[in-house]
Amino acid sequence: MNKKKLALAGGIILILIIAYFFYKKENDENVSLTAKVQKGTFKNEVIISGEAQSTSSKDINGPINARRHNIYQLKIQDLVAEGTVVKKGGYIGKLDASEVNGKINDALLNLENAQSKYTQQQLDTTLSLKQERNGIKDLQFEIEEAKLEAKQSIYEAPSIIRQLEIKLEKLDRDLREKTEDYSIKKRQANAKMIEVGTEVSKIKKKIEELNSLQKEFTIYSEDEGMVTYVKDWNGTKKKVGSTISPWEPAIASLPDLTKMESKTYSNEVDIRKIKKDLVVKIGFDAFPDIELDGIVTDVANVGENKRGSDIKLFQVLIKLNEINKNIRPGMTTSNRILTHQEEDVLMVPLEAIFSKDSISYTFVKSGYSINKKQVELGLANNEMVIITNGLEENDVVYLNKPENSDDNSITLLKK
Repeated sequence: MNKKKLALAGGIILILIIAYFFYKKENDENVSLTAKVQKGTFKNEVIISGEAQSTSSKDINGPINARRHNIYQLKIQDLVAEGTVVKKGGYIGKLDASEVNGKINDALLNLENAQSKYTQQQLDTTLSLKQERNGIKDLQFEIEEAKLEAKQSIYEAPSIIRQLEIKLEKLDRDLREKTEDYSIKKRQANAKMIEVGTEVSKIKKKIEELNSLQKEFTIYSEDEGMVTYVKDWNGTKKKVGSTISPWEPAIASLPDLTKMESKTYSNEVDIRKIKKDLVVKIGFDAFPDIELDGIVTDVANVGENKRGSDIKLFQVLIKLNEINKNIRPGMTTSNRILTHQEEDVLMVPLEAIFSKDSISYTFVKSGYSINKKQVELGLANNEMVIITNGLEENDVVYLNKPENSDDNSITLLKK
């Protein structure tokens, strides 16, 4: 008898255990497949990634006068690491000065040639003018001799006296012409000396400018701040081995970390929802715990082609309303742009909505039965949809189609 009772009790316990696990499994499945109708705040957000950047920064430029010396491509030979904090006058980097050094050497050779020409011209001028002066003195001596001869010939025949007078007049005329020629040749010599002297001065000035330019190939900061690399025309950051030009002389920049924004790009679908002055929540991949408030400040009207693709992207700029010392330019941002918000509305997950013949409906749990109810929908986001009619708060709806529910008729809304 006791054995029968024990066996009966054991059977009852086993049945209860099986029933418990079956009930638990059924409940677990229901929990994972159903959701309650919620009442609360509906938010429609556009989520796009971007990059933090400063709205105000000072460019650190390479030599801006390089173009005057026909130097158009300057290679970055050395550059401090991005993120380095420098003081005013601190070292930033160095450019390859081989081209300017070559021009300095060429200018020094040209200077030697110019100075040699100057010396040669100086000697030629001295010699030629000396010869001209000697010629003038010789004429003056001849005139003196002619005058003495004329004075001693006062008792000679008139024809001889006339010949002496003619000779004296000719010598006077030659002296005047010689003196005028000397004056002209002197001015010519001075002009040539000025010409070759100017060439020497010009080359000396060029060498001074090239030496000054050479010093600019070692770049120092004009202010204190944190160094960030600038981007080239193709979007890649300038670094060691990159080149700069007189038209884009920036080698790096010093951003103002108190004025930051998030630069993002939206696709053609979402850009229609994004307007200026919309509120944004900005997260940072490097600091998951940091979330800052922001506001949309600019929305591009014209799209840009994504590199290697025909997809059009529209630039969106988002100003950070708060400052955080951990945030640095170049950090990846996650931007949740609030495009629409409604308070005190009923919502269900998107998975709870089914449709047939343009009728939207849900599977609603009612005790142990399942009702198929038509619903009217409002706005939807990536997760939830607003229910404007057909459900009540805390109604339990299925997130997937229950078994054997196809035969159930849809309870239509009353008009």
